[in-house]
Amino acid sequence: MYFILRLIVFIYMWGIFTAQKEEESTEEVKIEVLYRPENCSKTSKKGDLLNAHYDGFLAKDGSKFYCSRTQNEGHPKWFVLGVGQVIKGLDIAMMEMCPGEKRKVIIPPSLAYGKKGYAEGKIPPDATLIFEIELYAVTKGPRSIETFKQIDTDNDRKLSKTEINHYLKREYEKDEKPRDKSYQNAVLEDIFKKNDHDGDGFISSKEYNVYQHDEL
Repeated sequence: MYFILRLIVFIYMWGIFTAQKEEESTEEVKIEVLYRPENCSKTSKKGDLLNAHYDGFLAKDGSKFYCSRTQNEGHPKWFVLGVGQVIKGLDIAMMEMCPGEKRKVIIPPSLAYGKKGYAEGKIPPDATLIFEIELYAVTKGPRSIETFKQIDTDNDRKLSKTEINHYLKREYEKDEKPRDKSYQNAVLEDIFKKNDHDGDGFISSKEYNVYQHDEL
C-alpha cells in the first residue's frame, strides 16, 4: 500500500485539475463502483489526504486526455479531498471511498471545466468527462495542527529542513518499502521550493497551514 507522507501534498498542486468556478448546477456526478474491498474500516471524507491513480477521458469520443501514471515517475497523486485541489466533480466522486476501491465516474461540464474548457489540458468547452479511479490510501489531512506539532520537534513554530527530513524518513519507514535516498532529498528540496515563500530556510506556520488555524 502506498503510505508515504502527509507533507507530500505540498508538492502536487498540478494545474490540469485546478478547479474552475462555475454556477451551481443541478447536474450530478454519476458513480459506478467497479471494485470495493470487503473490509473497509475507513472511507474518505473532506479534508483527508488521498493517494490515487486516475485516467481521464472525453465522454464524446473516448479519447484520453490525462493519465496520472505517466507523470511523476508513475507515482500515484496525493491531494486533499474537498478543498479544490481537483475539479469539483472529482471532489464529489471520491467521497466515501475505501482504500483499494476502484470507480468509474461521469462528470458533467458544470462540475468540470464548464463552458470555457481547458485548452492546455485538451478539454473542449462543455465537455463531459469520464474518470477511472483507483484509490490507494486515505490518511489524515497533511496540514493539521497535530501534524505541524509532530514535525516541529523544537517547538519554535517553524519547520526546518532537518525536522521535515526526519518526518519524511519516519513516514517512509511506515511504508516498509525500500526508498532511494535521492528521491527523499528531491522531495525535501521541492517542498521548500514551493513553500518557503520568504526564502529564510524555514517553513513558518503560515506558510505551512492551508486551513489558517488561529492556534498556529
